[in-house]
Amino acid sequence: MVWYIFASFSPAVALVTACLNGGLWAVVALLWVTGFVFLADRIANVLIPLREDAAALRGAMVLNLCLAILHLALVPLAVWTLTQDNLSPGAWIALFLAFGVYFGQVANSNAHELIHTNGRWPRRLGTSVFIALLFGHHVSAHRLVHHVAVASDADPNSARRGESFYHFWPRAWIGSFRAGLQAETRLRQRKSETPPIWTHPYVGYVGGAFLCLALAGVIAGWRGVIVYVVLTGHAQMLLLLADYVQHYGLRRRKREDGTLEPAGLRHSWNATPWYSAAMMLNAPRHSDHHMNPARRFPALRLDPDTMPVLPRSLPVMAIIAMVPPLWRQMMDWRLDAVQSGTDGAARGNLQH
Repeated sequence: MVWYIFASFSPAVALVTACLNGGLWAVVALLWVTGFVFLADRIANVLIPLREDAAALRGAMVLNLCLAILHLALVPLAVWTLTQDNLSPGAWIALFLAFGVYFGQVANSNAHELIHTNGRWPRRLGTSVFIALLFGHHVSAHRLVHHVAVASDADPNSARRGESFYHFWPRAWIGSFRAGLQAETRLRQRKSETPPIWTHPYVGYVGGAFLCLALAGVIAGWRGVIVYVVLTGHAQMLLLLADYVQHYGLRRRKREDGTLEPAGLRHSWNATPWYSAAMMLNAPRHSDHHMNPARRFPALRLDPDTMPVLPRSLPVMAIIAMVPPLWRQMMDWRLDAVQSGTDGAARGNLQH
């Protein structure tokens, strides 16, 4: 668990230090959550062993809970710091980007772990993290829609072949909000007695978002509200970039009866670099997660011989996805190989 703890907590230490000291520390925080991650992935190749023993699972839960509580403390700290006048423009931009990357890559991955646990309170804590990102509906859309309809046109968060991220972004945000709402409403309608409206999860998502906006206003007035909205928008963009990259173009085949084949190992893109995976709690091991949603992050498998593999780490591929021509040049031929079943023979080329 040491690498998971270090990789996920150390950027938060850099962020807090930057908030307290400003100046070059803001640049250090940004470089730590971006440049250092890139170098660690490229220079070293540490093999973190799979663990699913009781001690590892307890440690994983403790880490998840601590990271979630840390996130809920970092959000008001970010709003407060980014609304003060003691930061230079360069330091402000660096700190804003660093917070956005941490929220979008680490806090998101951790909350994702929590909403898949069996415990009620861990799930609620994970939901609180997404609400604090003004993205509470993702909890319902991810569990009830994405995991059911992944790699099909029925899933708003599965990008289509040739679709740019800039087209996917609003389609996925709005589509997942609607699809999650419909799924939750259908579940409630199936009950013998319709529960009170205030127990609808979307009341909590929307109401919680307004409460968070109000708190941002208390912390720093309208300036705080604006900074909070823009900062969470940045984090949401990175979350949706991960969805875009991890499912780009992959589609489940329709069977003769019109139903989709079961989701399998070949319906998600995975990444092999070790440090970014540790920082994101093995979120890049995405195929195994979809096959086994309840499997905790230290036990997620990665088999490059049977799973589609990205040519670079997930954070790097997210940056490339923001340049659509380059993205298509890198990914479309790999997509063809995966969909045709010839990627195993071309595995060496797929990695470069």
